[in-house]
Amino acid sequence: MDRSAHTINALFAQLGMPNDDAYIDQFIRTHTLSNQDVKLNEAPFWSDSQANFIQECLDRDSDWSEVVDDLNTRLHA
Repeated sequence: MDRSAHTINALFAQLGMPNDDAYIDQFIRTHTLSNQDVKLNEAPFWSDSQANFIQECLDRDSDWSEVVDDLNTRLHA
C-alpha cells in the first residue's frame, strides 16, 4: 500500500495534469462549479479516465479521498 502523503499537487500529477501551484490555482478559478448539485466526477472538464479515478477514490475511501474531497470543496466554493 502506498503510504506517501497525497497532496493536491500529487493528485493533479496522478490525473495526468500539470501539478505546479500556479496551474492548479488557475484550474480552480477556471473550472469553478457554481451548481452544488454537480458531482466532482461528473464535471464536464474531466476525461473519462480522470472521472473514473476520482469516483474510485471516493467509492473506496482510498488514500486519495481526503485530497479529492479538498479539490471538490475548492471547486464548489
